[in-house]
Amino acid sequence: MSLKARITEDMKAAMRAKDAERLGTIRLLTAAIKQKEVDERIELDDVAVIAIVDKLIKQRKDSIEAFQKAARQDLADKETAEMAVLTAYLPARLSADEVAAEVRALVAELGASGPGDMGKVMGPAKARLAGKADMGQVSAAVKAALAG
Repeated sequence: MSLKARITEDMKAAMRAKDAERLGTIRLLTAAIKQKEVDERIELDDVAVIAIVDKLIKQRKDSIEAFQKAARQDLADKETAEMAVLTAYLPARLSADEVAAEVRALVAELGASGPGDMGKVMGPAKARLAGKADMGQVSAAVKAALAG
């Protein structure tokens, strides 16, 4: 079953269970998926759906941080709950050590050296680790690999 089909099934289950919060979050996700499909006139595959989920999770993290600074814990809790629902659609994440090992292998493959090759490594790293690791973590691992 594709990720998109799983999301649709989860939406139906949330409707039957009258789980309003979960349903709202899943509808938000399906709207983002449909928007991307309409804008680009394509049918999204699992990798593209995972990229959208990643983007929505990043937005939630930023919102949580802003709400906590503004002392609005009620809104931060709502965003945290949405983030938990969205996280369920991501594949298992690599650990920091696994990310570092992948990046080191990629740097060796490309023959990159020094901070000037950051862009040269990040493109293939994004392609290889999309959905498997947080891109902020990947970027830090690339910097470390090129510095050392």
